[in-house]
Amino acid sequence: MRDVDAGPRVLLKRIRQIMVKPMDPQTRLDRFVEEIAQSMVAEVCSAYVLRADSILELYATFGLNPDAVHLSQLRLGQGLVGTIASSSRALNLSEAQRHPAFQYLPETGEELYHSFLGVPILRAGRTLGVLVIQNEAHRVYSDDEVEAMETVAMVIGELIAQGDLKGLSTAGVELDMEKPVSHHGQSLSDGIGLGHVVLHEPRVVVTNLFNEDTDAELERLEKAIRGLRLTIDDMLARREVAFEGEHREILETYRMFAHDKGWVRRMEEAVRNGLTAEAGVEKVQSDMRAKMQSINDPFMRERLSDFDDLANRLLRQLVGNAGAKASNMPQDAILIARTMGAAELLDYPRDTLRGLVLEDGAPTSHVVIVARAMGIPVVGQAKGVVAVSENGDAIIVDGLAGDVHLRPQQDVQLAFAEKVRFRAKRQEEYRALRTQPNITKDGEEFSLMMNAGLMVDMPQLEESGASGIGLFRTELQFMVASTFPKADAQEKLYRAVISESGGRPVTFRTLDIGGDKVLPYFRNAPDEENPALGWRAIRLALDRPGLFRTQLRALLRASAGSELRLMVPMVSEILELRQSRELIQNEVRHLSKFGHGLPNKVRLGAMLEVPSLLFDLDNLMKEADFISIGSNDLFQFFMATDRGNSHVAGRFDTLGIPFLRALKSIADKAKEHGTSLTLCGEIASRPITALALLALGINKTSMSPAGIGPVKDALLKTDIGALRNELLPCLENGIPDRCARTLIEDFAEKHDIPL
Repeated sequence: MRDVDAGPRVLLKRIRQIMVKPMDPQTRLDRFVEEIAQSMVAEVCSAYVLRADSILELYATFGLNPDAVHLSQLRLGQGLVGTIASSSRALNLSEAQRHPAFQYLPETGEELYHSFLGVPILRAGRTLGVLVIQNEAHRVYSDDEVEAMETVAMVIGELIAQGDLKGLSTAGVELDMEKPVSHHGQSLSDGIGLGHVVLHEPRVVVTNLFNEDTDAELERLEKAIRGLRLTIDDMLARREVAFEGEHREILETYRMFAHDKGWVRRMEEAVRNGLTAEAGVEKVQSDMRAKMQSINDPFMRERLSDFDDLANRLLRQLVGNAGAKASNMPQDAILIARTMGAAELLDYPRDTLRGLVLEDGAPTSHVVIVARAMGIPVVGQAKGVVAVSENGDAIIVDGLAGDVHLRPQQDVQLAFAEKVRFRAKRQEEYRALRTQPNITKDGEEFSLMMNAGLMVDMPQLEESGASGIGLFRTELQFMVASTFPKADAQEKLYRAVISESGGRPVTFRTLDIGGDKVLPYFRNAPDEENPALGWRAIRLALDRPGLFRTQLRALLRASAGSELRLMVPMVSEILELRQSRELIQNEVRHLSKFGHGLPNKVRLGAMLEVPSLLFDLDNLMKEADFISIGSNDLFQFFMATDRGNSHVAGRFDTLGIPFLRALKSIADKAKEHGTSLTLCGEIASRPITALALLALGINKTSMSPAGIGPVKDALLKTDIGALRNELLPCLENGIPDRCARTLIEDFAEKHDIPL
């Protein structure tokens, strides 16, 4: 008959007494398994710890041969213990030797024992080992006993995570917590960053595991749950989510889960078994995370992920400001986040940031645009990276390949440090090119400008050697603000940009919001099934002329005494450009009437990114003072491929024959009409596509500052006429077995042009 004192709560009390006594880690773990065996009335209790080489090593035992400690080993997935570790699920067997996964280890002397209960040692959903009890008698362990084992396993998990068991293995192999982990994601911003992890929303570290007063802890838990529910209700009541939409559905789901009785009951049981409120939340959260690993159904994984997020929110309710950013950031910080906004990124000190890793993120995400402007390497779509990262972990972000190396081995660190030194040397070489004339090997001139959107970008104008700013994204000021920027604030920014440009040309793109650029304070934004093709950019501006006029007035006043270059985004038909010009003329008359200074000249351009304009190029060239090809959106719409969708974003080649033909038709018409033409977009920043653009006749491009050096280096070394003579026949004939990309690569290799 099982001792009535052997419940989870009494067992935790005894474990706590062992925890507070001074002793070495091995002795403490030995005492643990002895106490568990006695409390659970088991002949055997053993603790296996997962090493970095995926071996489960016996770290302590009571009842088996003590000489087997640190010698007995099982591979992940091998035997009952390996099965538990690989599945993150408990096994409760009355006859262990009949289980198909059973494997006899002769050195342990376990042939006498029949019943078996093994539970995974979990932390943050990761399996760090396995805790086992065994009995000679044939029996099935009760739910209370399973709960007790899982609770004690959580305590052992904390010992492992805190490094208390480090160095005990006779094999000298590190534990799984120090195991190097690599993630392959999507390259969103070039560059390499070496540093240490800073979690954007740090996990709450639960240090107080054992409760002194169960009723008080239950009251704390109940209060935190009430607070969580009120927070969600408050978010649902806000005006910006008062209409239907995906974000409202998510919050409704959160509200439903926050009232889930089963979830609350499991947390209450953990507290009644002796844990503090936060330790109880963490235990249930860890169990949920472990289940997520074995579920393939995307819908169910998403639901469990919602519970995970709710648990994080609940932990922050319990500990107050634990979700705040780390106050003492390392000087080589690599930010890791599930997702984050552009304004949140700007909250971090720029001089300490070395990289950004996102579990979500796309090339056009607001935060990615800002990070790219700041010259920070970014990797997105790195699923699961948050769960396996700890603040302070060494990390490498390879924004070139889209790889993330967490806790890298020494040789990997050295290899990447060498790559960083090589890139720095190349950057020095690029800086030396700044003063060289922009002329190809055969004498053709070209102009390289940079994209910008905030004052933080402006120092790179001089550093990169750009000829000017070919695209200033005015919407970034709106995206990082908590309310609509007033006219004075807009004017101040535009005036500062013009001043910092030092006389170089600046092209301001008018407000391009809507679509994927949603302003949280813009309450009139509709819920659209296809926002990229919806109410955005000039469409929104013409429908809300008050907003547009405010920006135009700020731009006109800021440009007093100089030339103002304005570019209208998402133009689909000539009428939109004419309506924009009419609004500008009205604002000029208004400012003139009240004696305000005005620009010497206003030049109005169109951003060509909607394919409909390809069939009205003659009228477009006559109506616009200049044209900028928005290559990112034009390619997206041209090929009907969502550039934010990782499944199709890389499916088609920007050097494909149809798209190059379209670009050439634009270049030919611009030359025919004498209209200034620039191309803005990511394809301009890659040497191989920059060569193609110049060969097509597009000699002005605007790109991220980091791309200017490599592109200029390639163009200076190229006989563009010779490349043109090879490329244009390929476009005309459309030879299927030799694509344009291969042609340019072969040409570059033959003529020693760096790509």
